[in-house]
Amino acid sequence: MTPSSPPLERLIQLNNYFIQSIGHCVSWATLMLVLTTCLVVIMRYLFNIGSAALQESLLYLHSLIFLLGAAWTLQKDGHVRVDIFYRPLSAKGKAWVNALGSLMLLIPTCIFLLWISWEYVASSWAYFEGSRESGGIDGVFLLKTLLLLMPILLILQGLANLLYSLLVITNHIKPTTSHDETQL
Repeated sequence: MTPSSPPLERLIQLNNYFIQSIGHCVSWATLMLVLTTCLVVIMRYLFNIGSAALQESLLYLHSLIFLLGAAWTLQKDGHVRVDIFYRPLSAKGKAWVNALGSLMLLIPTCIFLLWISWEYVASSWAYFEGSRESGGIDGVFLLKTLLLLMPILLILQGLANLLYSLLVITNHIKPTTSHDETQL
């Protein structure tokens, strides 16, 4: 990011850095998930020891990876796309598809997810919902909060993608070939 960058480009770069930082943190949760799974298997089958909290931690880690990693995946253009029509498009054509997709599909869907999840998460926080298993993790309310964080992060990334696409469409910036750290 250069100090002479136009304000919209700086805003996009700042957002990308924020989402990328979350993505890098979440990527470490993947390693933790693998190691914890190995530990659960070793404890159960070699030592005949079980732990509800350790078992539940797998669910927490998996949820964290999936829900908080979605925006980073979107930033890296790693989401599922039908490339039959998209791939042969020009840079401006792709920018139009991305802009319309963000504006008409991604952002409204995320707003809907926030709307339907709000009461569910709020009621969980009202009594600090914990595990139903004895010895489980008493942080279900924190786990459910991820249902609000995911659409918020996706909206942020969707807005950044929308702004980037608009800058490409209006010829204010040259499009990059991929969504990597060098974008903008």
